[in-house]
Amino acid sequence: MTPSVQVLIVGSGKLAAELIENLKSPNIASVLPWSRRDEVPAGRSIVVHAGSGRELQNALTFCRSNNSILIELSTSGTAIGGTHPFPVIICPNVNILMVKFMAMLQSQGHLFREYQKTILESHQAAKTSAPGTAISIAQSLDVEPDRITSIRNPVVQENELGIPPDALSRHAYHRIVIGDENVSVTLETKAFGDAPYASGLARVIDSVSGRKLEPKAYDIVTLIQNGWL
Repeated sequence: MTPSVQVLIVGSGKLAAELIENLKSPNIASVLPWSRRDEVPAGRSIVVHAGSGRELQNALTFCRSNNSILIELSTSGTAIGGTHPFPVIICPNVNILMVKFMAMLQSQGHLFREYQKTILESHQAAKTSAPGTAISIAQSLDVEPDRITSIRNPVVQENELGIPPDALSRHAYHRIVIGDENVSVTLETKAFGDAPYASGLARVIDSVSGRKLEPKAYDIVTLIQNGWL
């Protein structure tokens, strides 16, 4: 099977650079930075927005002009308002195992409505954007986002959370505690390094590139629930 999907990566940060270097799939013909979009053959492409938002409007215009698919990786991706004449895939997290965990919480979180809940998240100190995954977890468990505890101190991360020293510069850690005065359940997630992101995004691209998608927004959890991932 000849690779057929042209992928453009919008963004200049670490995640965008990692995707340009590591995003691979038998179905992907090329992965290029946004600055080289003129090299992409005419027709539908897949545009991955992994930037701060400065180029978002240009990306939307590009997708509108050739009916391309936009995959939004920013944790503020849900800020893309209105309707668009092309498919938009909202993916604040592309670690597929983590997304399946989030899908489980989204469908079953109401079972824990009457219990006490705490949510703690930790990311590398350089992360300044909103903790999108933790916010999604909070929404599923009916917890106000301002009750999320965020840790960015490497000393606390290593000594109290057990983050390995070589993962302090790139990790995602979440701890959810649900309980009452007699019983508690702790759910813990750990993602170290960059490996899950490129491979997870490749799976998303493989899933959506071969489907006839409606011109609307799809949440990655919806892709899981539809059995597409």
